[in-house]
Amino acid sequence: MNSNNSNPKKQRKKKKKFNSNRFLVFLLIYTILFTATFVASFSYVLKKESLADEDLAVSVDPENGIEITIPRGSGTSDIANILKENGIIKWPTLFVLQSKINGYDGTYMSGKHIVSKDLSYDELMRVLSSNPVSVNVTIPETYYLGQVLNLLSEKKLIDKDSFIKSMNTEQFDYDFIAQIPERENRLEGYLFPDTYFFDPLSTDREIITKFLDNFDTKFKLDYYARAKELNMTVDEVITLASIIEKETALPEEKPLISSVFHNRLKSKDPSLKKLQTDATIQYILFKREGKIKEKLTEADTKIDDPYNTYLYEGLPPGPICSPGLASIEAALYPEKSDYYYFVAKGDGSHHFSKTLSEHEAAKKRYIDNKEEESED
Repeated sequence: MNSNNSNPKKQRKKKKKFNSNRFLVFLLIYTILFTATFVASFSYVLKKESLADEDLAVSVDPENGIEITIPRGSGTSDIANILKENGIIKWPTLFVLQSKINGYDGTYMSGKHIVSKDLSYDELMRVLSSNPVSVNVTIPETYYLGQVLNLLSEKKLIDKDSFIKSMNTEQFDYDFIAQIPERENRLEGYLFPDTYFFDPLSTDREIITKFLDNFDTKFKLDYYARAKELNMTVDEVITLASIIEKETALPEEKPLISSVFHNRLKSKDPSLKKLQTDATIQYILFKREGKIKEKLTEADTKIDDPYNTYLYEGLPPGPICSPGLASIEAALYPEKSDYYYFVAKGDGSHHFSKTLSEHEAAKKRYIDNKEEESED
């Protein structure tokens, strides 16, 4: 009886062991089939999403596109989630996987991008790995620093207080920086006027560096040597160039305007050593009132300020605007002349005089007479 009962137990144990093996085998087969199906499905999607020409540019109409912002330091998974949250893609995991397979992982650029729900994953990858949408800013040559800051602020690129602090405290490694004396807003005059394309997420330092890089490129090595020949520092050259910039918009007049100031700076006559340029008075008034005065008065020329060239001899403490290349070259290479005076003729050009009597006659002709005509 005992021997008979033992056989079924052994058979039951053997049967239980066999079922466990079957389950493991079944699980293995199921996993293989599932993986194969998953890979096949993804391969099909990847193949379908890929474009034949990988160099084909992808463009999205800004009016119909969706603007997304990729924060600095975002990984591919972060970007995939941003795309899903904005309704651009449905499967973030697929985007991450395809990014790795197609070699885009780690190439995505922070900043603003214009995308569309109609773009394939492959096209999205090309857009996001391309340069982000930039903010276009054109800095005119006659702008005061305050006007430049206002423009950058309006474009939502900077906070003015923070930007000024960065200008005055950040350290920048350029040869011309060493020649700038201590003063308020030490980089005033060096935010080179030009058209720039800024990343909306740029830091103050990055924006300033872009300006200074441009200045460094424009101010050639020959200019440093020429400044030494004139016994001027780079900062003095830029200061003079900024005055020339404000005095005339005519390129052909700039070297002649420059000659007047150079002649005065070299003169031994104390009265002539005062540059007496209205441009510096307008600068003072703009800093104080935030606007340019249409017509200066005699009282304006008596404002006690270091930048008042009617009161103080020589160049003012620093540039009054960021001069363009033509004005910089004019400051470095003035035309040879015997002129010490000039007066605006009212048409954008100037009349130049050698003596005070000639200058007074010119003023009567171009200023006093016109004022009398306008009063009539």
